[in-house]
Amino acid sequence: MSTASPGVRPAAVEVHGVHKWYGAHRVLNGVDLTVRPGEVTAVLGPSGSGKSTLLRVVNHLEKPEIGYVSVNGEPIGVRRDGGRLKELSERAILAQRSRIGFVFQNFHLFPHLTVLDNVAAAPVATGRLRRTDAQELARELLARVGLTDKAGAYPRQLSGGQQQRVAIARALALRPGVILFDEPTSALDPELVGEVLAVIEDLATSGTTLVVVTHEIGFARRVADRVVFLDGGRIVEQGPPADVLDAPRHERTRAFLSKVL
Repeated sequence: MSTASPGVRPAAVEVHGVHKWYGAHRVLNGVDLTVRPGEVTAVLGPSGSGKSTLLRVVNHLEKPEIGYVSVNGEPIGVRRDGGRLKELSERAILAQRSRIGFVFQNFHLFPHLTVLDNVAAAPVATGRLRRTDAQELARELLARVGLTDKAGAYPRQLSGGQQQRVAIARALALRPGVILFDEPTSALDPELVGEVLAVIEDLATSGTTLVVVTHEIGFARRVADRVVFLDGGRIVEQGPPADVLDAPRHERTRAFLSKVL
């Protein structure tokens, strides 16, 4: 099912004709998307356009009704069985998810664990590292996001911006090939947005493949290699930030940007 030719590095993410609906409501309507390795893709669109669902389909938190997703050439959540796609076991899907970082809107930290243990938990749970090694890695990652002094704190003792930076460190702990961000600043007070965006910008310069659902247009213009505009469950247009944000071709994109810029 991989579309990569021998000797050619596969796309970091490929979304193949994905449809997703809840009851009679179609949330994604034939989405095709390719994200190249090391690329930063910003996904924009109005509320209800399918942005968050698209991210959740990428790591199979949501199962598409039609189509499939591959990450680094590997189909996610399914395998080919003759001419049909068959669902993998939950254990196999969890193993795949461990290679795809996900940063949620609302942090999703474990309230009963310290910051250090929140970051170290996944490498230990997956058997990749011993606890002492995982904690050493966690300290390195907390330093990377500027939270060395908060290792012993609990999530309730942190600001929203600090909690989100811990969540980013946690996503990095499994050394994923791709990190998905679902509106990572939408739950933050305005004065805390900058500290989280700065960490994501640092990741972008490191060559990590990022897919960021965001409403921060300035961030998309500054950091993204490509901007994707989603509306009504379809990709309306995509391209370099200068093209999509400064000279959008589609009327729907122009109408959206006129309200947010």
